[in-house]
Amino acid sequence: MTMGRTTMGKILWNLRFTAKMIHMLVKMKLTRMMAFRLSFFGGFFADGAFFVTQVLAFQAIYGHADEIGGWGRGQTLIFVGTFSMLNGINMLVYFFGVIRIPRLIREGGLDVYITKPGSALLRLTFESVDPGCAPLLPLSAGIIAYGARVAGIHVTPGLAAGYVALTLLMALLYYDMEVILRTLPFFFIGASAVERIEGEALTLNFRIPGVFYKGAFKVIFMFILPYGVMATTPARMLTRTLEPSGLIHALAVVVVFTWFALWFWRFGLRHYKSAGG
Repeated sequence: MTMGRTTMGKILWNLRFTAKMIHMLVKMKLTRMMAFRLSFFGGFFADGAFFVTQVLAFQAIYGHADEIGGWGRGQTLIFVGTFSMLNGINMLVYFFGVIRIPRLIREGGLDVYITKPGSALLRLTFESVDPGCAPLLPLSAGIIAYGARVAGIHVTPGLAAGYVALTLLMALLYYDMEVILRTLPFFFIGASAVERIEGEALTLNFRIPGVFYKGAFKVIFMFILPYGVMATTPARMLTRTLEPSGLIHALAVVVVFTWFALWFWRFGLRHYKSAGG
């Protein structure tokens, strides 16, 4: 009984320590950003313009067709809005921290993070939050709500809660992929090729829902590089077209890739050599 209380106490202490660290990192980032207010919303305007352009492009396409591959205009707008939401969470929370990992590995800057208390990955994840990207979230929510209206979907509280939970899980999967790909420089000199592959994969999967893939493309983008799962699965849930097998597959992918991302990061740290050798 005493051992159980001790274990629970350690877990609670770790949770409190993690929460305090995240709060401190976010507070420090906000303080630095307010010193440069003109660039505060830079990410929002850049990504917002991109997604508005994509929405207009899909609107033009559906001006000449009622549906594509069984997906109507409303469903596609929900898909686009979901991908925009995932990108907004990515840019808001962890993108600007995780993207620095290859440079820190190459230049030896990771030494600073390893020697500090707590998780180096946790610090890298939350120390570069960008609140200027926060407006992407309501913009994306507006696209999703409009898509649901076009599709004639009655969104109940339960359906909305399920959609939000699944979207957050897909944001975790998005994070997992970013960490995995940027951990590769522990073993390879450069990461530019990996980042180009990531960019092309994201561009393709933003335009094509995962349900459209067949054969080798399905294997690649639904299992190996599961970008086809990310926006497609929540969109299918909101449109009530997600089958139990699809939900199980998505949840299994999140669990496997989260475990692998954490394991691969620790494995990379064991093989890390600072700039000084």
